[in-house]
Amino acid sequence: MIFTQPELEYVKSQFLARLATVQPDGTVQVNPVCYRYNERLNAFEIGGFNFARSRKFRNIAANGKAALVVDDVVSTDPWRIRCLEIRGKGTVEIEPQAFPDLDDEIIRLYPRRVISFGIDAPDKAPHELVSHNRDV
Repeated sequence: MIFTQPELEYVKSQFLARLATVQPDGTVQVNPVCYRYNERLNAFEIGGFNFARSRKFRNIAANGKAALVVDDVVSTDPWRIRCLEIRGKGTVEIEPQAFPDLDDEIIRLYPRRVISFGIDAPDKAPHELVSHNRDV
C-alpha cells in the first residue's frame, strides 16, 4: 500500500493541490489544480479546462517530471499544518468524463516518493512532528 490509512483519508478529504512540472528550459512551473486519487491505478488524476493546451499538460507530455502537494492549515494557534508531497512520473491520458464538466484530457501522476507531514499523528505536539519520507 502506497499510503497509510490516515494519508488516504486526508487525500480524499481535500480538493485542491499544487502541481509542479518542469518546462523544456528546466524551470519549474507550479499551478493549483483539482485532483482525485485513483486507488485502482495507485495514481493521482488531474484535470482542468482547456487542459491539453496548458503548459503543465505539455510539460508532462514532454518529460513526465512532476510533484503534487496537498496541504492545509489545521490551526494557527498553535501553528499546525498537514502536507503530503507526491513526486513521480506523470503521463497524459484521455479519459472521457473523468472529471464532470472538465476536459477529457488528464494528467495521471504515479507516485515514486511520498513525503508526509502532520497527517499520521494528529495528537502529537506540532514541534514534535517529523516528516515520514519514503520511496514507493
